[in-house]
Amino acid sequence: MTARGADVFPLVPRRRVAGVPFGERASLRRGRGTDVAGTRPYVPGDPFAAIDWATSARLSTARGGDEFVVRERYADEAPRVLVVCDRSPTMAVYGPPFPWLDKRRALAAATRAIAASAVAARSDFGYLDQTLTLPRWTESGRAAPQSFADHVGEGTFDAPRDSLGRLLELVRVRRADLPSGSFVFVLSDFLGRVPPEVLARAAGERWELVPVVIQDPTWERSFPLLDGVVVPVADPETGELRDVRITGRDSRERRAANEARLQRLLRIFRRLGHEPVLLDEHSPAAVARAFLAWAERRRVTRRVRR
Repeated sequence: MTARGADVFPLVPRRRVAGVPFGERASLRRGRGTDVAGTRPYVPGDPFAAIDWATSARLSTARGGDEFVVRERYADEAPRVLVVCDRSPTMAVYGPPFPWLDKRRALAAATRAIAASAVAARSDFGYLDQTLTLPRWTESGRAAPQSFADHVGEGTFDAPRDSLGRLLELVRVRRADLPSGSFVFVLSDFLGRVPPEVLARAAGERWELVPVVIQDPTWERSFPLLDGVVVPVADPETGELRDVRITGRDSRERRAANEARLQRLLRIFRRLGHEPVLLDEHSPAAVARAFLAWAERRRVTRRVRR
């Protein structure tokens, strides 16, 4: 798979970045780039290519002498990219042979798309997750970050249900590794407990924090209308299986609760300025479409703000 493959999407920032040199986005810093930051008087040693000849001619005419003005530009840099992966037990449910969303495959497809997009943008790439033991932060720089995607759906999913909040706090502690404009993609079903104050603190950083919500559309975003049906239910943490009889009233209440939970989550994200990506399919094509739609929404929003 090439860096410009079908699953690549543009990293559209809301503000100027402070990242890795020789990227595709205008930086906070001055340097070689495409976006004009301003003008200033010419000083010996400035390259002739930087002279704004039209402005210099107008200024020379107005002042009756030779006046030269040079353009200063924002350096083109690449934002750093970090993937924060939730490995709590609910992220391992609905695998084969069930016909519903396979969260492991969705996780792998999302990580692969993000990694390929980081390569295309010439960005440094990092990965963070937690298992039952300790958090794991890995930096790959620009060297083959897609290799993370080959293994992200494997291994254990045994992190504590509140691990996502702890991971986000760890990201804040290591804020020196993530300058302004860095993209932080948080991949989770967000069914565990994430304290609102943790999300608020993350929103206070000058990152591009992107929640990637991976939820099954049948059982987690909604609920099927069942009446008197006995359903085998497994505890995602222990694997214990038991039969549960579901009434029509149970179905309606569960559907209403699940739909309200999702809407509440989306309101929180948008109130904090985080535009989420919603994944309810695990095929690479469906995941790519979701990220491309997210990038287009950001591009439109950015154009309107300007």
